[in-house]
Amino acid sequence: MKRKDFFDKWSSLHGNTKVSGIVKAWLTISFSLVKPLAKLRVSPHLLTLAGVGAAVGTWRNVHSGFGIALLVLSLLCDGIDGSLAMVRGIESTWGAVTDSVADRISEFFWTLAFYALGAPIVVIAVAWLAAGTQEYIRARMGCLGAREIQAVTIAERPVRATLLFIALVGIEVGVDATHLLAWLWMVMQLISFVRVFNDGYARLK
Repeated sequence: MKRKDFFDKWSSLHGNTKVSGIVKAWLTISFSLVKPLAKLRVSPHLLTLAGVGAAVGTWRNVHSGFGIALLVLSLLCDGIDGSLAMVRGIESTWGAVTDSVADRISEFFWTLAFYALGAPIVVIAVAWLAAGTQEYIRARMGCLGAREIQAVTIAERPVRATLLFIALVGIEVGVDATHLLAWLWMVMQLISFVRVFNDGYARLK
């Protein structure tokens, strides 16, 4: 499969969303990463499981540099498993469901990692619930026919992971910004939730 074909397939699977800007940049990176994996016939489900395992490892290793590497691995695996399925031509509805469930499980362990660093439990619980509900709204919109991605928010999955990444690096270098980052995540996530909710309401009412 050529890169243009990959872009076209991704677009068709996401309501003919235009591939441009940061989305195009990420898909370009993703395509480059999965091409050799496709040649080795690596299963997308293996990447999905590896992403969840790395998320659990992040939680269990928050006070070591190893936790930082595991967080990056978790986000990477969660981000390219669907691309691998497309390149191999084995994408399926069931695969999309398991990928979505795995994403939510991984984010739960990212939240536990934040808590293990000392973040206020109420703050991160609210942020996690808002993130999960935001993704649930998108999933329901897709089931109801609104598949095109329009509301790209300030607290998408890579941003959530980045906030935890900064917290982990801060602990490693002796600068504890966990509380500030937890509050920032909650505020950003609530704003994002409201935007997705309003977008869904406007498109489905």
